[in-house]
Formats: sequence, structure tokens, C-alpha cells
Amino acid sequence: MNFPLYIAKRYILSNSKNNAINIINRIASLGIIVGALSLFVVLSVFSGLKNFSLSFTNEIDPDLKASSTLGKSFFISPSQEKQIKEIDGIASYSKIIEERVLFTFNGKQEVTYLKGVDSNFRKVNAIEKKLFNGQWIKPVTYQVVVGYGIAQKFSMGLLDFNHRLEVLVPKPGKGAIENPEQAFNKTDIIPVGIYAISEDLDSKYVFSDLGLAQELLEYKPNQVSGVEFKLKKGADEAVVKDKLQAIFNNKLTLKNRAQLNESLYKMLNTENIAVYLIFTLVIVVALFNLIGALIMMILDKKGNLKTLFNLGTEIKDLRKIFLLQGTLLSVIGGIIGLVLGIIIVLLQQQFQWIMITPTLAYPVVFSLENVLIVMGTIVSLGFMASLIASSRVSKKLLD
Repeated sequence: MNFPLYIAKRYILSNSKNNAINIINRIASLGIIVGALSLFVVLSVFSGLKNFSLSFTNEIDPDLKASSTLGKSFFISPSQEKQIKEIDGIASYSKIIEERVLFTFNGKQEVTYLKGVDSNFRKVNAIEKKLFNGQWIKPVTYQVVVGYGIAQKFSMGLLDFNHRLEVLVPKPGKGAIENPEQAFNKTDIIPVGIYAISEDLDSKYVFSDLGLAQELLEYKPNQVSGVEFKLKKGADEAVVKDKLQAIFNNKLTLKNRAQLNESLYKMLNTENIAVYLIFTLVIVVALFNLIGALIMMILDKKGNLKTLFNLGTEIKDLRKIFLLQGTLLSVIGGIIGLVLGIIIVLLQQQFQWIMITPTLAYPVVFSLENVLIVMGTIVSLGFMASLIASSRVSKKLLD
């Protein structure tokens, strides 16, 4: 057996004759356990909150979205659609038109996005599951589905034939406008459904049939502003992107969910790093107890160390005893803290003891990544703390 490791294990398992040192060792061990426990629980909670925040955008964003690199729209030919269908990684796709327009209802106005979608949209996006009231639009109609936020702003119900919901879209073209009445393409539309996802998204989109959006914007039948894709499970996103760029001669910009919500992802990742650094600082403070405990142990075992030195043990091996002792304490404390943290997280997932609202439990996610992050942090910081403490062992000390 490795001699320094054997002595280190003996020092961990045995109590010192000095009761104060035993108390300091227990405090140091408790600090490591609590540090690992708190860091894992906080990371699990933040992972839950991150997934909860992203779940809203995931409800309405596709796996992959294609838009024109130059201009607001592009043309998609039947031959290109045929090639898209032959790509293995694509489960389904939907042509869309998205444009900011003006809606008026009963004297009220709101500028938001009109999103024209084709009949395949429901295969790409599970928006129907988010319908709060009513039904989804039928093809080749003037029906629309509005967000709950828009319905509230307009104080609007479904199939209200006493008040008209009107959409106004600026006409394309150049030159001065002589008659404001002729500056817009406008038509009456019929709300048949209301969707509810989140406060922001509920005020962002009004869904209509693709043909209606093309008519209002004066687009040609094969002219769209984007194509949304649903990928097959396990599909290679990079390969799909390359094939799509080849079909459209690199004239499209392709973005996945993370790229479509780049600012949101950056904000969540920055918060995650900030939380991790704050709680790592707490662990660093707790590990000062470990340094103190090891130094006290070195002083307490000074006589034993001097005997080992006289028997031929080198200074580097004596240092290694306390380096291994501190590292082992960090590993054991980290494992105990992680086990307790995992139990707390799993109990919260199962029984939902802590609630945000009466109907919404505090979201937590058990992740192997968080386990590795916590264990790596505890062990690496514990090793550095042990290295600092073990450096106190010197020939001068033994003399």
C-alpha cells in the first residue's frame, strides 16, 4: 500500500488527543458537506428555472428556421420543396410569412406580428395544445388565432360579428402617398381561437392562413418570409443545415432554437455562471476551515512526523500525507453533500414540497452535469487547500 495514503487514512479515521482539533476537523468536514449540498441544490434549481423559462419559447419556436439573408422574403420552387422532403433528418416543414402589421378593433389599435402559416404548421409546432379557447384556423379562410394578451387588450371574444377585427398592411411600392386610405391593404378577419403561452408571446402573434398573408402583402404564391423545420429525433443538425444551404445556394440564414433566442440564452447562461461563482466563493471560505484543520493536525502530529523523518521518510512524503488527507476529506464530504442534495432534489420533483404559486411547484432538474460540476469544484478546491496546508511541513518545523 502507498505509505502516505495509509497514514492519511489512519489520521482521518482516528481522533486526536486534543479535543479542540477534533472539533475543528468536524467543522471543516461539515463545511465541505454543506458547501457541496448547497451548490448542487442551487444548480439544480437554476437548471429547473432555465428549462421553465425556455419551455415558453420552445412552445412556439421550431427546431430550425430558414429566412432570407437578403431582404424580407424569398421564393421556394416545387423542385426545392421536393429536395427538402428527401432530406432524412427533416420530419416536417412549414412555409410561413411573418410581418408587423396594424390591427384595429372597436376603436382600439395594436401593432404586432401577423404570422401566416400553411396546413403543415401543426406538424412542426404543437401550438394547438396551447389553445385557451376556440379552434385552430381552417385553410383558405379569413380566420385567425390571436394571443390571450391581444384578446385582453381589445376586450375581444370569439366570433364577434358586432365588432370587426381589421388588419391593415402598408402597400409595397415607392413614391409619395397622396391618399392615406389607399396606402394600406386591409381586410376584416375572424378570430376563431385564442392561445395562451406566456405574457410576452401572448401579445406577439396573430396566426392566419398563409394565403391571407400573401394576399395582404401582395406576395406571389411561392413567395414566403421563412420556412420552419421539425427535425427527426437524433438528426444531425449540421448535416441538415448543409443540405438546405446546398438546395438554396447559400442564400438562407438557418437558426436553431438557441440562435432564435440568443439574448435569452446568453442572459440565462450568464446568470448560471454568476450563481456558480457566488456559491463557489462560499465553498472557498468554508475550505479555509480545512486549511486550519490540517495545520492544527500537522502541529499535533509533529512528534510522529519527526519520528518518521528520522526513520528515513522524505519531507515530500510527509507533505503528501496531509495533501492526501485533505483531498480525501474533500472527496468524502463532497460525496455526502451530493447524496443529500440529490435526495432533496428528487423529493422536490416527486412531492413538490416547495411551491412558487399554489399550483406551480419550484422547478428542479437532476442533472449528471451538475453532479460532475459540484464534485469537480469540491475536489479541485479541496486539493488546493490541502496543498497550501501541507506546505507547512518542512525540515525547519521538524527541527
